[in-house]
Amino acid sequence: MDSLVKVAVDAMGGDNAPLELVKGTVEAVNESNELKCFLVGNEKAIKDELAKYTYDTERIEVVHAEEVITNDEAPVMAIRRKKNSSVVVGLNLVKSGDADGFISAGSTGAVLVGAQLIAGRIRGVERTPLAPVVPTLKGCSLLIDCGANVDARASHLVQFAKMGSIYMENVIGVKNPKVAIVNIGTEEEKGNALVKETYPLLKNCSDINFVGSIEARQIPYGDADVIVCEAFVGNVILKMYEGVAGALLVKIKEGLTSTLPSKIGALLAKKSLKRTMKGFSMDEYGGAPMLGLNGLVMKTHGNSKSVEVKNSILQCIKFSKSNIPDKIRRNLQEEEIGG
Repeated sequence: MDSLVKVAVDAMGGDNAPLELVKGTVEAVNESNELKCFLVGNEKAIKDELAKYTYDTERIEVVHAEEVITNDEAPVMAIRRKKNSSVVVGLNLVKSGDADGFISAGSTGAVLVGAQLIAGRIRGVERTPLAPVVPTLKGCSLLIDCGANVDARASHLVQFAKMGSIYMENVIGVKNPKVAIVNIGTEEEKGNALVKETYPLLKNCSDINFVGSIEARQIPYGDADVIVCEAFVGNVILKMYEGVAGALLVKIKEGLTSTLPSKIGALLAKKSLKRTMKGFSMDEYGGAPMLGLNGLVMKTHGNSKSVEVKNSILQCIKFSKSNIPDKIRRNLQEEEIGG
């Protein structure tokens, strides 16, 4: 059991708690024999859901937490006052070393604040970004930062690029990932003050493969593997991604069911269409990791279904086995020595 990757799951966070959180956890444990999961939250509610499934009872443990932090609570105050909430209890499992990672679909603010106060930042990390993997025509790209630091500095973006490169290479398996900064054009001289200050710093980084600026329209084509931006820009890109994908799906369904010939065509192309839509589903890549922490904290969508929960948990296996925090720590130490 000591060799298992241990993941704490906030069973009470999000719109579909605990039903989808429990289901996704069971699916992950049944898919991988390298896992042990802690379901954190109301013990009775969790056990009632677990009773619906068949699973290895030694690899799912319920950790009782009486309180829940809601979206309308002030994050800092909630973390400090609700010591027995599912978020605080789960993060403390990471801090104590009992869990390698923590996943929550609950209050984004509470998870971000709690992660920094409880799990703590790696020494030398200036800011911890939220970095979801987004689907592209070439596979996927890491969008960093998408919600944690709306007022970033150039030095923060440089660290985001380095941490994102480490993640993409070791967790996603992209060799020498291409790094680009989001801009309003591809020319070096374009951009706002932050982009203009950051561009030469990234260009002079010897430990990343910087390829220049990238426009938002290029991101879905997979022109870069690590997409660097401040959180305001990143969050707009992410939400637009999700909105366009949802709208396209609606239009495709309408088109395929509008006439008898289109219905027949849809039936014949059903497998291909499913495969294509799956490739562009955000759920397939799981949640967004917070990089730069002592341990793994991952934020999933508030309306996460079991497939996103499962894939988030499975992503934790690669994260843990790749020792991402240690690699980030070593990178920063080398920077101190070299700089």
